Amino acid sequence: IVNKNIEKLKELFPEVFSEGKINFAKLQEELGEFTNKENERYNFTWNGKTDAKRITQTPSTGTLRPAKEESKNWDTTQNLYIEGDNLEVLKLLQKSYHKKVKMIYIDPPYNTGKDFVYKDNFHDNIKNYLEVTGQVDSEGNRLSTNSETNGRYHSDWLSMMYPRLKLARNLLKDDGVIFISIDDNEVANLRKLCDEIFGEDNFVAEFIWKKRSGGGYSNALLSINQEYILMYSKTQSPLIYDKEKTQDWIKEYYNFLDKKSNYKRRDLRKSGTADRRVDRPTMYYEITSPENTIIVPKKQNGEDGRWTFAENTFKEQLQKGEIEFVKINDEWKVYYKERPIDENGNLKTEKWETLLTDIANNTQGTLAIEKIFGDKNVFDFPKPVELISFFTAVGTKNDDLILDFFSGSATTAHAVMKL
Repeated sequence: IVNKNIEKLKELFPEVFSEGKINFAKLQEELGEFTNKENERYNFTWNGKTDAKRITQTPSTGTLRPAKEESKNWDTTQNLYIEGDNLEVLKLLQKSYHKKVKMIYIDPPYNTGKDFVYKDNFHDNIKNYLEVTGQVDSEGNRLSTNSETNGRYHSDWLSMMYPRLKLARNLLKDDGVIFISIDDNEVANLRKLCDEIFGEDNFVAEFIWKKRSGGGYSNALLSINQEYILMYSKTQSPLIYDKEKTQDWIKEYYNFLDKKSNYKRRDLRKSGTADRRVDRPTMYYEITSPENTIIVPKKQNGEDGRWTFAENTFKEQLQKGEIEFVKINDEWKVYYKERPIDENGNLKTEKWETLLTDIANNTQGTLAIEKIFGDKNVFDFPKPVELISFFTAVGTKNDDLILDFFSGSATTAHAVMKL
């Protein structure tokens, strides 16, 4: 990696090289007014950053070996699943996959105080692998978590992330894109880290994903319901509007089908704290169920709520077949149909929204795991397939190469194979 960087520099500034070494005084002259000679300057650093850079440049001494007996369709598959220390593996992929990956999605440890933070040491690769997977420490004891009492709490996490992201960038195509899930603990530091590695001009978006509905973890009077997904490009705008890929995602997200098109069910009852009958009295009215029972918009606490539509609009939508009644636990629910097409049958998806409130949440991810394994506790907080399908639709076309190097419950693999 270092040698490649030197070769690139030599192509740009051959005059700054003398006997194979860089003359930094000459390089400063060539860069002119773009060099910063001030003592104080804006930068992002932490205890251990120099070591993290050094680790990035240290070559791997490992080897990837085929495990044919554990594999399926070895001769024809187009997928690779690699088990090992992800930093070691990223180094081993540098030559074969340099500038070939179109999209990366990762869901790394969030540094919540309960996560393992990988300690990179390559004197003994097998020993290191056992350590970083949380099996043993360097003395053979169980590895402890990165707790907030650790004096280098944020620094250790940044030192773990820096070399992996740096190596990942090398694998991206020029129009490649990376998505990184994170929560409040490190989102600010991750944003600065990615600005440095990918360049702040290549920041594309910060998606906000509603990961749960209802309560959940509370901090005083606050319910923390969101996570973030940072999106960075390699060098060019990565946003893709590919009709065929979008159609694939539509089938995943708009997961009901009638004679008109795919659609998604939307609860006609508004559920927000301010959605009360007294605020919007015209939105409160009685609806007759298929069994001729009366349905009114009650909130979970028993108070009168309101519907999404006024009564006239509801009747129009009912006439058009855009209202659906579903009986759940002896109670009738009323839904309206949200479609990905307009009245002329054209796709409405022209802009991707960064506020993801309606894509599947952690509950759907857990239910998918339970359906596969018969046990919902196999993985903690698995991401739902629909979320990764959305990013795949945003960032790729057919036959693009996609990478996930914090695989976890393998939602990325699941989403890609479904698409």
